[in-house]
Amino acid sequence: MTRVDGYGRVDRTRTLRFTFDGVSYTGHPGDTLASALLAHGVRTIARSVKHDRPRGVTAAWSEDPTGLVQVEEPFPEPMLLATTIELVDGLVASSIGGRGRLAEVPDTARYDRRYAHCETLVVGAGPAGLLAARTAARRGDRVVLVDDRPAAGGSLTGTERICGRDALDFVADTLAELRAHPDVRILLRTTAFGHYDDGFVLALERRTDHLAPAPQGLSRQRVWRIRAGHVVVATGAHERPIVVADNDRPGIMLAASARDLLHRYGVLAGRRVVVFTSDDAAYDAAADLAGAGAEVTLLDPRPVRGDSRSGDYRRARGLVLGTGAGPDGAISHVLTDQGELPCDLLLLSGGWNPTSHLFSHVRGALRYDAELGAFRPGEALAGVTVVGAANGTFDLAGCLAEGRGETPEPLPRTNLVLWRTDGDPARQYVDLQRDSTVADIARATGAGLRSVEHVKRYTTIGTAHDQGKTSGVLASAITAELLGVPIESLGTTTFRPPYTPVAFAALAGRERGQLFDPVRTTALHAWHVARGAVFEDVGQWKRARYYPLPGEAGGTEDMDTAVLRECAAVRRDVGILDGSTLGKIEVRGPDAGAFLDMIYTNLMSSLRPGRVRYGVMCGLDGMVIDDGTVLRLDDEGFLVYTTTGGAAPILDHMEEWLQTEWPHLRVTLTSVTEQWATFPVVGPRSRDVVGALAPHVDVSAAAFPFMTWQDTEVDGVPVRLARISFSGELAWEVNVDGWHAPALWRRLIALGEPYGITPYGTETMHVLRAEKGYPIIGQDTDGTVTPQDLGMSWAVSTKKVDFIGKRSFARAENRNPLRKQLVGLLPLDPTVKLPEGSQIVEQTEELPPPPVPMLGHVTSSYRSAALGRTFALALVKGGHARIGERLTVPVAGDLVPVEVTGSVLVDPEGTRRDG
Repeated sequence: MTRVDGYGRVDRTRTLRFTFDGVSYTGHPGDTLASALLAHGVRTIARSVKHDRPRGVTAAWSEDPTGLVQVEEPFPEPMLLATTIELVDGLVASSIGGRGRLAEVPDTARYDRRYAHCETLVVGAGPAGLLAARTAARRGDRVVLVDDRPAAGGSLTGTERICGRDALDFVADTLAELRAHPDVRILLRTTAFGHYDDGFVLALERRTDHLAPAPQGLSRQRVWRIRAGHVVVATGAHERPIVVADNDRPGIMLAASARDLLHRYGVLAGRRVVVFTSDDAAYDAAADLAGAGAEVTLLDPRPVRGDSRSGDYRRARGLVLGTGAGPDGAISHVLTDQGELPCDLLLLSGGWNPTSHLFSHVRGALRYDAELGAFRPGEALAGVTVVGAANGTFDLAGCLAEGRGETPEPLPRTNLVLWRTDGDPARQYVDLQRDSTVADIARATGAGLRSVEHVKRYTTIGTAHDQGKTSGVLASAITAELLGVPIESLGTTTFRPPYTPVAFAALAGRERGQLFDPVRTTALHAWHVARGAVFEDVGQWKRARYYPLPGEAGGTEDMDTAVLRECAAVRRDVGILDGSTLGKIEVRGPDAGAFLDMIYTNLMSSLRPGRVRYGVMCGLDGMVIDDGTVLRLDDEGFLVYTTTGGAAPILDHMEEWLQTEWPHLRVTLTSVTEQWATFPVVGPRSRDVVGALAPHVDVSAAAFPFMTWQDTEVDGVPVRLARISFSGELAWEVNVDGWHAPALWRRLIALGEPYGITPYGTETMHVLRAEKGYPIIGQDTDGTVTPQDLGMSWAVSTKKVDFIGKRSFARAENRNPLRKQLVGLLPLDPTVKLPEGSQIVEQTEELPPPPVPMLGHVTSSYRSAALGRTFALALVKGGHARIGERLTVPVAGDLVPVEVTGSVLVDPEGTRRDG
C-alpha cells in the first residue's frame, strides 16, 4: 500500500470493495478508481490504442490522457477515466486496449434535464470562482456555481493560507455563505461542457454514480440548460508536460497531479521520485512528496538558485532525455544529460495552459503569452469574464483578486518555456492516448501541411477523449519548431464542445425507448383498435391504415383486398375517416387576412366568413411546402388546415415570418390540432348521413354549397360541418371537440348503417385522392416542385403584390418546360402495380448502357376499384406535354411500358362532387 497517514480527505473509517481485472481490492469513500489502484501499487491500468504499450495514470482528473477503463458494475459503460470514477462498493472495472466495448445489457438508468436562469453563472469552484460567486451573490444576483469535482476548492491542497486561515476552512466558510443565499444554486459533480451564444451553457451533473446502490427514482445524470446574463469562467489551468523519449510509461505523471493524489486521497504515487520541471510550481510537488516520505530528486534546466520553497529533496540542474522500464513496462529509471537515475515515478512539469475552452466556445480569441509559454484569453467578450488560472493568473493572491473583480499585481516570470528535450522523435509521445509522436508531426509537416488544424487531423493529436488538454499546445509548439515559425503565428486548434465526453443517454434524457418519438393517438384510437385496424405512423401519430375483415378461408383480408373494398364502398355508398390528425392553426387578429395573403400563393383576405378556400404554401425558392384548406371564421379569424406531418413545421414557419419579418402585423397563431377532431364523411350517401346527424341543417347543394361551412349543435354539443372533399366525392368534414369525438363518431356510424357506411383508413384515402390527381405534399413532391409543376397555376394569384416564393416563379429555371411535372401513368398491363420510387425512361425495349437518362420517378402507385386496374402518379420531365406518349419503367429486371395521362383519372368533369 502507498497510502500515507496524515494525508488525504478520504473516509478511512469505512472500507469499499471493488474489482479490477478480476482482482479484488479495497478503497475508501472519497477515492477514485485511479487513486485506489495507485494506493495498492497498481501502476499499469490500460494499453495504448496503436502501439499496445502499457499505460498508467498520467493526471489526477479529466485531463488524464491514458487511464481509460471499462466499467461493468454498477453501470455498464466503456471508455471512462479511472481518475474521474468515484469509488463505490461493488465497482467492477477492467482495463482496455485503447478501444472500449459497448454494453451487452440495456442501460436501465434514468437521465433527465433541467433548466436554470440566473444573472451570473460561475464555472469553477476554486478560489477565484468562489469569490466571484460570493461577490455576485452579495450584490443580489441569482447565481449558479458549477464545478466538475465532488468538492469545491479547485486545486487547493490544504497547505495554503487565505486571509490568515487554512485554505480549506476558507472554502467551507464561503460555501456556507453561498448556501445561505436563497438565489444561489451550487452544482458539484457538474461539468460545464458547452458554452454558446447569449449566455447559454450546457452542464452535465453526475447525480448517482458515487452512490451504491443508486436511489430508486433518481436520475443517474442530468443535463442542465443554463441561461445566464453573465458567465464567469474560473476553470483553472492544465499542467503541461515536457516531451521526452518514452514518456508514455506507467509511473510518469504530471507533477501537480501527484501532489493532488497525496493531499486529496493520501496516496503517494512513488517512493523514488524524479521531478523534471522548468516551472516553479513543481517545486511544491517535490517538497510535499519528500515530506510524505519519498526520496525526491528535482531536475531543472534553469540555474540552481535560492528558493523560498524549501524541502527535503535534492535539486540539480539538468535535463531528462528519456526513460527506461522494468519487466512490467513501468518506469524504472530516467536517462538524463548527466547519466541514469533510478526511480519509480517521474513527474513532468513544463508550465500551465489556461483552461480556456469555454471562452473559445463563444469565439473568444486567444493570444500567445511568451512568458507563460501558453495561450490565454486575448480579448474582452460581452457577457463573459475569465478569472484566475483560466486567465493566465497562476498565483493564489492574483486569483483571489480577480475573483473579487480586482486587478492583481503582476508578478515576475521565472519559468523557462521548454517543449521537449533531445531524443528519438519516434519515441517522443505528444498525444499519449492516440500514440502520436513528434515523428508523426514531422511526417505531417514534411507532407506540406502548415495549419495546426491539418496537422491535428493528419496525426489525430487532440482527437481522443481528452481533446488535447495536455497535447494540443505541445503539438502547436512542435509544429512551429519544425516549420521554423513563431508559435503565435500558428495558434491552437479550435476548442469545440463538449469539453469532456458526454454519454448519448444523458443528451437524450428521457427521450428514448417509447419516449424517443412520442406516440400520439386520436380520441378514437380505442375504437380503431377494437375494430381491428392496422396502423401506420404518420408523423408521430398512429393512424388507421385499413380495417381488414375476416377472410373466407380464415385469417383476415390483406391490405390490397381491404383497400379495394373500402374504396368501392366510398365511391358507391358512404365511408367515414378519422382525419383528426390534420394540422389546425387558428390565425386571429386585425391583420390576419394580410398575413395569410403573404403565406399562401393565392388570396385569402377576400374569403368571406362561412367560406372555405384551398391554398398552397411555398418556400422562398417557390417550391411547395404544404397545402390545405382555410376556413374564414369571422372578420378577424381564420382556421388553417395543414397536412398531418406539416402541423408543427408550418406553425414554426408562420411564427418565424411573423416574428422576424412582419412583427408589425397584429396577428396571433394558436395550434388547435388536438382540440378539434375531424371526420370526413364521404360518398354519394354522405348527405343522408349528415342530414340525419343534424336534421335542422339544410344540407342540400343549394343551401350548403361546396367549400362552405356551418356551425350547429348535436344534442347540445357544438359541431362544425364543412363541405370539403379530398376524394372528388360528395363529402362533409364533421368537426367536434376531442371530448365528444368518440360519441359523435359512434352516432355517425349508427346513422350511416342503413346506407352501408364503411370506415376507411389512410391507404384508401390515398387511393381516392390519387384517382382525382390531388397531390400529397412530401410524397408527390420532393422539395423541387412548384405549384405550376403540379398543374396548379390556378392556385397562384396574379393580383397580389407579393407572397413567399413569388419572386422565384420568375426565375428562368422555374419556367423551364422540361421541369418535372405531375402526370398520371397507366401500365399497359392493367395488373402491374409500379413500385413507388421507380425510375422512368424513354420508351425502349432494351436499356442503353449506363448512365441511363432518367425522365422522372413514380410518386404514388395503387390498385383502383373505380378504374378496375392499376395506376400511378409520377413526376416526369416536361410531363404535361407528354400526355398520350408511352414511356418505360424498369422494374426488377423487366421493362414495363406505360402511357402518360393527365393526373385526374376518375370523374375529370367533377360531376360527383355535389352528389
